[in-house]
Amino acid sequence: MNTSSKKIAFLAAALVLIAIVGYTAADMANVAICIRNCAQCKKMLGDYFEGSLCADTCVKFKGKMIPDCENIESISPFLNKLE
Repeated sequence: MNTSSKKIAFLAAALVLIAIVGYTAADMANVAICIRNCAQCKKMLGDYFEGSLCADTCVKFKGKMIPDCENIESISPFLNKLE
C-alpha cells in the first residue's frame, strides 16, 4: 500500500468509528429517556406499575419503546393488578 492508500484507509476507519460512537451515544440517550419515563410512571402509578420491568425493557430494546404514562398502550405491559 502506498501512502495515499494508507491515508484513505485510515480516514475510512476513523469515519466508521465516529459513526459507531455517534450511533451508540444516540442509543444511550434513548435508553436514558426511556428509564426516566419509567421512573415518572412509577411515581404517578405507584404499586400498579412495574418500574423495574419497564427499565429492563428499556435496556433490552435500547430505548426503542419509550413509555408514555398517559398512553395506556405504551405502559400496559408494565401494569399489574393489586389484590
